Amino acid sequence: MTKKEITYPVEAPGTLLEFLLAHVSGQSRNSVKHLLSRGQVLVDNRPQTRFDRALTPGQTVTVLPQAKGAALPFPVLYEDDGLIAIQKPAGLLSVATETEKYRTAYRMVTDYLRARDPRARIFIVHRLDRDTSGVLLFAKNEELKHQLQDRWNALVKKRGYWAVAEGAGLPDSGVCRTQLQENRVHRVYSARGDDGKEAVTRYHVLARRNEYALADVELETGRKNQIRAHLSELGHPVAGDKKYGAASDPMGRLALHAYVLSLTDPRNGKLLTLSSPPPEWFRRMFPGRAWKNA
Repeated sequence: MTKKEITYPVEAPGTLLEFLLAHVSGQSRNSVKHLLSRGQVLVDNRPQTRFDRALTPGQTVTVLPQAKGAALPFPVLYEDDGLIAIQKPAGLLSVATETEKYRTAYRMVTDYLRARDPRARIFIVHRLDRDTSGVLLFAKNEELKHQLQDRWNALVKKRGYWAVAEGAGLPDSGVCRTQLQENRVHRVYSARGDDGKEAVTRYHVLARRNEYALADVELETGRKNQIRAHLSELGHPVAGDKKYGAASDPMGRLALHAYVLSLTDPRNGKLLTLSSPPPEWFRRMFPGRAWKNA
């Protein structure tokens, strides 16, 4: 692996993986993917973990040396002896799938903790979609995991998201209450009658700009793709969400960010509020006053 920081200029369009394979000498495809998973690759000085990230001429790619122990390519928002919360970037899986075992938030946080204590373990409490960024919480022991999951709906006081929705006509506020189910191609939709699982989404618009609305969205239930499905069915899909009908991609990512998770800590009964600031692209689209109302 690299022993010093090296920066390369991007001179032709392509993907990040193609670029790294062409410029980082002596590394196999798997080794290059491990550089990404460990947070050793920056694009324009921002950590990147997606090997299919599109590059354009004028950008820079920096490969960092491997640090002693494990480092995280994203902020730790909170940590104590039983919990750790991170700011998951868009494009990173929460947990492993059949096709991706290593490049996940779960694996990265595990490696980070085991660099300090080889016996460390973490346990899934909840998940974020791969392309959603924001607050992701893990437990450090199985007992606390069960305490949180078994009483999740009672303990969670707020799950808040910022969503950039397409279309200037999104009403100022609203409530979506439907029965959601998933079809064979893993697309979630509102079913008729009592089929599916109840899903309740509340939102209010914080700001509007051009043909987009910045919405503060709060979940009363935590169904898969819930916000994406409900906004799509309102005719205002999340920007960048091709799967649910979005026609635009102004950020180069799904414009959905989990900005707050507030819950009662089952260990002491105190309110624990975990928050994540708006990503750079959200601020660029809605500068200034929009965030004062958030």
